[in-house]
Amino acid sequence: MMAAQFTLDPIEELERTLPSYHLYVPSPVMYELEKIKKRSKGKNRIAASIALKIAKSPPFKLKKVSLLKGEMVDDALLRISRVLCTNDRDLRIKARKKGITVVYLRQRRYLAVDGHLNI
Repeated sequence: MMAAQFTLDPIEELERTLPSYHLYVPSPVMYELEKIKKRSKGKNRIAASIALKIAKSPPFKLKKVSLLKGEMVDDALLRISRVLCTNDRDLRIKARKKGITVVYLRQRRYLAVDGHLNI
């Protein structure tokens, strides 16, 4: 949802930061964005709508991911990811503890990488 909140071209930045990676959006993330869009008003609804449009367009691909019994979306992301793009501070900390490289928004203008990328 950061594309709607800040002046950033997320696709351009991701392609610059992760040039040899395929960009996937896990299905549980899409479901969360749909929920935010339906339940929210104002800026959050607009941001979720824009995030959905971006996630459904190239170079992003939808990746079907099933949640395990009792598993939350964040747990599934930690289970399936080698590189994770998120601004959620708690999720970033958990990912780094598991050795997952994290890409996140820095200074509202560019993406930063925490960890090692195999490019």
